[in-house]
Amino acid sequence: MKQFPDSPHAPAETRGWPPISVIMPVLNEERHLREAVEQVLAQDYPGEIEVVLAVGPSQDRTQEVADAIAASDRRVTVVPNPTGRTPNALNAAIAASRNGIVARVDGHAMLPRDYLRVAVETLAETGADNVGGIMAAEGITPFEKAVACAMTSKIGVGAAAFHVGGTAGPADTVYLGVFRRSALDRVGGYDEHFLRAQDWEMNHRIRQTGGLVWFQPRMRVSYRPRPNVKALAKQYFHYGRWRRVVARTHEGTINLRYLAPPAAVLAMLLGLVVSPFFPLGLVIPGGYVVAIVAGSVLTGGGLPLSSRLWLPVVYATMHCSWGWGFLTSPKKLSRPQR
Repeated sequence: MKQFPDSPHAPAETRGWPPISVIMPVLNEERHLREAVEQVLAQDYPGEIEVVLAVGPSQDRTQEVADAIAASDRRVTVVPNPTGRTPNALNAAIAASRNGIVARVDGHAMLPRDYLRVAVETLAETGADNVGGIMAAEGITPFEKAVACAMTSKIGVGAAAFHVGGTAGPADTVYLGVFRRSALDRVGGYDEHFLRAQDWEMNHRIRQTGGLVWFQPRMRVSYRPRPNVKALAKQYFHYGRWRRVVARTHEGTINLRYLAPPAAVLAMLLGLVVSPFFPLGLVIPGGYVVAIVAGSVLTGGGLPLSSRLWLPVVYATMHCSWGWGFLTSPKKLSRPQR
């Protein structure tokens, strides 16, 4: 591994392994927070680790749990995030952190033990400003297993490597991310206007300013999908809504993959509207249903029967919610001119 500059006070066994600041936006995470922090501190990483928790106004005992963790371990710091918004929390945690490498981790993420080690090795070997890996969706219930299948399938989410996997290399964006602080300083951190899509938006600015974002498939983070149709629809509706805000802010960042769901929603609505006068209009929504069922058969072979039955519903929910969110995204959400 190429060496990072050593701290003159670093123990001999940690030389060459830079200290890392792990930042965690936390809201209503009473159940998972202690385990998540312990998992970070137990990383197989030779260098020093600090954890900064940016805690929002939670409706459970998250604040008390965070304070207790910090009181028992000097490596953990707690800072307030009165807005409760994710980008604000991330910026507050970055400001309170002190190391040259900054790793974003969610309050319920499940990291492999070598996550930080692989990240630092990749940063050193590639010269990248940000490295990240796979959002490995893993479900427990039949519905969650169907969502996990859809979220790791090109039919469900397109060809984004951080969803479906691929070879290591440059990427538009990655899941979570381990950053050089110099890159965060260069672009001014997360844009707090973006309630969603703030990771994609900041990675875009990193690339626009000459930086490199690198996908590393060895950095595989377990992710728990939404537990029901309503929660999944809400999630993907806001994904679509805010992705259009990003497109308005950064011209030229939309491609056919992003336009497919809104185009499908428009086509199906048009077919339903004209069907009383032109029955052939039903071919469009009917064709979509046939395609989704066929896609579910192709991709759901390894699932239990109960999950396979959910899979067409999951695909349709993801596509239609994302597309409708994109189509109805109001201009008032557009970012004011800098």
